[in-house]
Amino acid sequence: MVVDDAAVPTRLATRARRIASHRSGASLSSLVADLRTHIPRRVGVVGAAAVAVAVADELHQRGLPVVLHTDDPVTGLDEGIPVLAVTDTGPAMDVADDLLALIGNTPMMRLDRTAREVDCHLLAKLGLFNPGFSSKDRPALAMVDAAEADGRLRPGGTIVEPTSGNTGVGLAIVAARRGYRCVFVCPDKVAPDKIAQLRAYGAEVHVCPTSVEPDHPDSYYSVSDRLAGEIPGAWKPDQYHNPDNPRAQYETAGPEIWAQTAGRITHFVSGVGTGGTISGIGRFLKEQNPAIRVIGADPEGSVYSGGSGRPYLVEGIGEDFWPDTYDPSVVDQVIAVSDAVSFATARRVTRTEGLLIGGSGGTAIAAALQVADGLPSDAVVVVHVPDSGRGYLSKLYDDGWMADHGFLRASGPTVGDLLRSRSAEVPDLVHTHPDETVREAIDILREYEVSQMPVVQHEPPVVLAEVIGAVDDRSLLQAAVADPAVLDLPVREVMGPSLPTIGVGEPIEVAASRLETSSAALVLDGGHPVAVISRSDLLSALAGGHDEVPR
Repeated sequence: MVVDDAAVPTRLATRARRIASHRSGASLSSLVADLRTHIPRRVGVVGAAAVAVAVADELHQRGLPVVLHTDDPVTGLDEGIPVLAVTDTGPAMDVADDLLALIGNTPMMRLDRTAREVDCHLLAKLGLFNPGFSSKDRPALAMVDAAEADGRLRPGGTIVEPTSGNTGVGLAIVAARRGYRCVFVCPDKVAPDKIAQLRAYGAEVHVCPTSVEPDHPDSYYSVSDRLAGEIPGAWKPDQYHNPDNPRAQYETAGPEIWAQTAGRITHFVSGVGTGGTISGIGRFLKEQNPAIRVIGADPEGSVYSGGSGRPYLVEGIGEDFWPDTYDPSVVDQVIAVSDAVSFATARRVTRTEGLLIGGSGGTAIAAALQVADGLPSDAVVVVHVPDSGRGYLSKLYDDGWMADHGFLRASGPTVGDLLRSRSAEVPDLVHTHPDETVREAIDILREYEVSQMPVVQHEPPVVLAEVIGAVDDRSLLQAAVADPAVLDLPVREVMGPSLPTIGVGEPIEVAASRLETSSAALVLDGGHPVAVISRSDLLSALAGGHDEVPR
């Protein structure tokens, strides 16, 4: 209880379950009644002794456990009321008041091992040194602060946000400190590690398909809008359109980079997700020196680098629409980087620099190496590394996952060798589309003399998220015999689940094992479906029916 607007130190305020104000001389009856309904462990009274003693005495006489906090000499206080100093009189300690005070002021390091072949300075701004292990802690705190200030987020409210994980973690940390509930909506490509991390903070997590359009009812944008409208007291930060997102980077990370490089920075490279980081930091840097070049690093398929927004595997960057938080006037160039290069670069940096980074950091560093190539020795390239790799241990740092998605190559005969031994008369990826009829799908199976094929949303090349099911000759035959009208139905109404996957670089022995429980498997090369292999393909190759598989 604060008497007459006394100053309350942070170390006391953060311990308090509730903070109430009281004017000396006013009645305490309503406050006492309210305190009794909450059964406090103790009531701390803070204020000058001349007014606070009387308040503490009255609360104590009414049966409440009271502690008086004051730096003044105390007289006339009831026995049994402890008195504690407000001011910490010991030597000042280098201790943060709470976790939120540790957001920002992240370090910068040289990437000399990664950049052995370039002459200029290549420096990494380490966003992963924030408390939530990502640069998204900065906008998360800024957006909550602004929403509290203008009343959009009120005590006991719920934060609802679509996120690929990092913004959600930042929001969850702020929510934990300030008593808010969190509901997050994630795309299904988000690593299980990151979803588990969100739930560890007590958040409710909804997972939505990546393969649908942004305005589809099942997209993670649409689901978050629906939940924000349904939950009483909900507030949606809307990081894709919230100006406090780039403002946070403009006011904090931008000045840090300028100071850390002593104003010598010549190039800034960053992944582009919501656009808040590159727009905010880039705008600040260009205000200091308009000659600084700002370069975006983007996954292949994202709209920023000219793609259509088709799915990719790297998380946290790239988009399938244009957010308001992205300022294209700040960005001089955007470099597209494949999933394969992003993951390989992240793994290389981790093993050579001892710095565990995420896939989007790999994307940014791969682009930065392209930028740095050929620059003079006095050029200073700063690359923004947004997050830690600890959220991707089950994906890009798992050799099994990488091999299954066609990013790693084994020694000896591989699935790729088997594919090269097949007849050139069969297309690489025989497929059908969800809106084609069953009759048309049967014609495709018969034309190419295959027994099963994937159902894909686009023409190849496609990514795994665009494979939505599979059909096979046996199930189509059974359905057509039972009801000939099935022949004119769209494939989407009769298709089965997608085929199991196998990487193009995995050993033949793995293919044999995978085909023990399935008649066919979908082959992935760098995350892209490229073919279907069947038991008959494997038997023919091993028996010498086609050109011999290399051994």
